[in-house]
Amino acid sequence: MPHALHARLPKNFVLEERLERYGSVIELRPESWRGRWALGCVPLGSAPFREVRLDLGCGKGGFVVEAARREGDVLFVAMDSEPICVAYAAQRVFESGLPNVVVVPGTGMRLREFFSPGELSVIHLNFPTPFPRKRDAGKRMACMERLMDFREVLTPGGEVRMRTDSQPLFDFMLTQVPLAGYELLWESRDARSERPDDPASEYERRLGAQGARVLAITATPGPVPERVEQTAELSLAAYLPHDLDELESLAYAPHGMEATVVNLRNRAIRERSQSASTIGE
Repeated sequence: MPHALHARLPKNFVLEERLERYGSVIELRPESWRGRWALGCVPLGSAPFREVRLDLGCGKGGFVVEAARREGDVLFVAMDSEPICVAYAAQRVFESGLPNVVVVPGTGMRLREFFSPGELSVIHLNFPTPFPRKRDAGKRMACMERLMDFREVLTPGGEVRMRTDSQPLFDFMLTQVPLAGYELLWESRDARSERPDDPASEYERRLGAQGARVLAITATPGPVPERVEQTAELSLAAYLPHDLDELESLAYAPHGMEATVVNLRNRAIRERSQSASTIGE
């Protein structure tokens, strides 16, 4: 689910009614399709889907519907753990009429239950929740541990594609890619400028209006490391700039880290002031 997308419910929104109304595009038993998504979900009389891609944390479904519209021979599985997001995504998929999207309630912790080895060609992580605190690092979808899990379900040459507005999460993920034995295929600190035609959700467009840049990583599994060990700093505060000039030049504070940025700025101001006083003496 895109962070900060704790959906504001419209008046008279009844979750259960929405889930029932759009239930035809929701798969409640994804484990039953393990190993046969490409064939089992194809419309009657059509050829099997060319590949299967997962939008993990699909939010309201804007990205996955646009992506599915562009590639009709690819099956997109839109997964989210938030029931409200499942309802919104299902509505969007249902109203689009696209036959190559299915919505699944679930989390990234259960992928091996839902997909067989080599079943997914791409895993999209679009604006995953950063969980900036060290104590919450285990909840991140963008981390070494999840990358190791993704190996189990990706095809040879498969890709993990992450997009985020969080510079600390982006820089943290750059440390995780080699730790999990992945090869970095592409990285960008301004993905929208480099690839303006890529599908975008309303969430991404709203972030852009707030001054956020989209940072992106594409990586593919390489040889399995002989030793898998987490050696990176887990607190995302460690990946923020600490220099006052850099902090003051930040046009956009990463979600969930606004107070941290303010505290770092204040600390840098104090340190600069103390340094100036010492020199003056």
